[in-house]
Amino acid sequence: MSTYTEDKRKVTTHRLMEMKERGEKISMLTAYDYSMAKIVDEAGIDSILVGDSASNTMVGNVTTLPITLDQMIYHAKSVVNATKRALVIVDMPFGTCSGNPLKSLEAAIRIMQETGADALKIEGGKEIQEDVKKIIDAGIPVMSHLGLMPQSINKYGTYTIRAKEDKEAKKLIDDCLLMEELGAFGIVLEKIPAKLATRIAQQVKIPVIGIGAGGGVDGQVLVIHDMMGINKDFSPKFLRRYADLNTIMTEATQHYIQDVKGNDFPNENESY
Repeated sequence: MSTYTEDKRKVTTHRLMEMKERGEKISMLTAYDYSMAKIVDEAGIDSILVGDSASNTMVGNVTTLPITLDQMIYHAKSVVNATKRALVIVDMPFGTCSGNPLKSLEAAIRIMQETGADALKIEGGKEIQEDVKKIIDAGIPVMSHLGLMPQSINKYGTYTIRAKEDKEAKKLIDDCLLMEELGAFGIVLEKIPAKLATRIAQQVKIPVIGIGAGGGVDGQVLVIHDMMGINKDFSPKFLRRYADLNTIMTEATQHYIQDVKGNDFPNENESY
């Protein structure tokens, strides 16, 4: 299977821009630990997102809101330790970027200093523009996250598709243009109409990464536990499963139990 792994150079924000300019799609997956990050990095992924989705996949929380700054730093450091090529982007968790620019900058600096990550991802538009500006002005690369924003789920009350109505679509476009103007190096668009996402990707110069935003954007991101089939409880329309690790791991575990119970493991070759 062909990939772009022949290019071993470290992926940077500038290289993502080059990829958009030449029409090469950008691949992104989440990872939250050393082992998983090492696998996807060596497979040739362009960017690893240490998402606040760790709150769901790693802890079992219903939403992303409970995960803390310290927990995100722990996961991000683990991922950075495993990564040689991919651009590592870390989510700023709920409450760390919410209208207090100095507090937001303090949290951003902690993540960058304590993890060695390459960039941050921040949910929100015009409402947090001063926070975003403060962080970017400090020399920290920021990727914006707009459309469906999971940290605002209690305000939405639903995970349904966003920006279907003209008013919300216009605000989304305005927010994307604003984030580009502020200096964001990219935008994640989650669960919005494909035609709108394509229009935005064509309108802004910075890369647009989609999740449930159709194929007309500059790249795609999925949660690794979902696309690998570890998590079978989440099956949105936009998800394509590339493996069934849940079944493979369940059967392997059952086989191990059987061997232990039957005194077949360890055998003589596996003993000292």
